[in-house]
Amino acid sequence: MPRPIYFQCSCRKIFLSNPMYHYPQKAAFNCVIAKRKIYQHARPTRRVQQLFVDQISRIVWQYKLAPETTNLAARPSVPEIQVFQIILKADELDKSVLRCIDKAISFPIVYEIIDENRIKEMAAYKRPSEADATKWVVGDYFETAWQATDTPRTPLPLALDLQGLYEQLLRRLMPYPARPGETMPAQAARMSAIRGKESECRKLETRLRQEMQFNRKVEMNRQLRDLKNELDGLLG
Repeated sequence: MPRPIYFQCSCRKIFLSNPMYHYPQKAAFNCVIAKRKIYQHARPTRRVQQLFVDQISRIVWQYKLAPETTNLAARPSVPEIQVFQIILKADELDKSVLRCIDKAISFPIVYEIIDENRIKEMAAYKRPSEADATKWVVGDYFETAWQATDTPRTPLPLALDLQGLYEQLLRRLMPYPARPGETMPAQAARMSAIRGKESECRKLETRLRQEMQFNRKVEMNRQLRDLKNELDGLLG
């Protein structure tokens, strides 16, 4: 079973380490994607193009999880799932790079980020737009902790269709579990709300430490208490 590696207690943010999945060999695609192909479809800014140059050594379309490679039925929201490997040349990866790739590829993507001898998994909840089915909406990114590249992998979870598989791949990356009966869109929205409240808490805590006036401290403490109550409601 996946086990927590460590906890970072700023508004109870949790980092989990989960084993990487072993994808079926018949789903192997192994296609190196030229960065210029991404640029052609996503039209990134010069800043984002420079991030590609500075941070990424190679992009490999590693696996294509489709009905013919998984024996799982497609669904309109998840016709296929792609697995991309991003080999880094820097110590970090700006999420705007992943967002650019997601904009260029009209399928849900799970990323394996590789930095020398360590690896982690990242993905955002991606769905067709309700306003325009030809476009995709990309949510917040979630990720595992770094682990050794030779860590044993685990088989893919059982699923009835590709949508069910995609939801399981995503849920394991999210820092808090789904509530009973909670749908993937609802859980993704709640995770985003949690992140927003955590960010507000951190900013207010910083201001509180710097504040010198007693009456202002009292008011800020009240605001912080209210924020943490709201956060508790989202976490419960």
